[in-house]
Amino acid sequence: MKSGRFFTDEYKTIERKIKTFLNEQKEFLSGRTVKSTRAVGDAIEDILSENFQAIVGDKHCVNYSSDFPRRAMADFAFDDRDSRHYRVDVKTHRVSTKFNMPNLTSVRSLSKFYEDDKNYFVVLSVAYDTEGLRVVVSEVKFVPIEFLEWNCLTIGALGWGQIQIANANRIAIKRNQSRKAWMLQLCDHLSEFYPREMKKIGQRTEYFAKVRRRWEAKGGPS
Repeated sequence: MKSGRFFTDEYKTIERKIKTFLNEQKEFLSGRTVKSTRAVGDAIEDILSENFQAIVGDKHCVNYSSDFPRRAMADFAFDDRDSRHYRVDVKTHRVSTKFNMPNLTSVRSLSKFYEDDKNYFVVLSVAYDTEGLRVVVSEVKFVPIEFLEWNCLTIGALGWGQIQIANANRIAIKRNQSRKAWMLQLCDHLSEFYPREMKKIGQRTEYFAKVRRRWEAKGGPS
């Protein structure tokens, strides 16, 4: 079931409201916090989690919850009135930094979550810089993960595999891309990723077999 939120211009309204809301905030950083990119990112995530429902409006956001542990799939979640379920992962990027590669989600977690066509895993990306103790937001993207093109994504070797944005300075979006097409591309990428990882594991196993033999050959107590 397609969500009207992403297949109409509604997402643009949400992006605009979030950007305006953040830029209208008074100074909410401390002198110590503003020096830490991670601390600023956490502060933005917290303020969005606390206010997202009010920003979007109760009409489009029901059963709202932000009660998730730090390492959960999402920072907050909600339903719409057509019983579609959205889990939103907030990602922040300080544009004055040269590079960052944010993790999005586990390939296994996403594949299980997307067994239900009414579920949407949404990336809420906030590009910002700071002026004094203020956050100045230059761009907001609010998109389901399947709208992110694979030429700006990569898979990291964590657990079953972790989908990552390869470089937060470049996020390529293909609006209206079908979930089926995107998931098939994910499977294609994994069919190449896993054999490469198996080869690396074989090389590491061989390396430490040699390390063991060297230590076994040393004199003295074991």
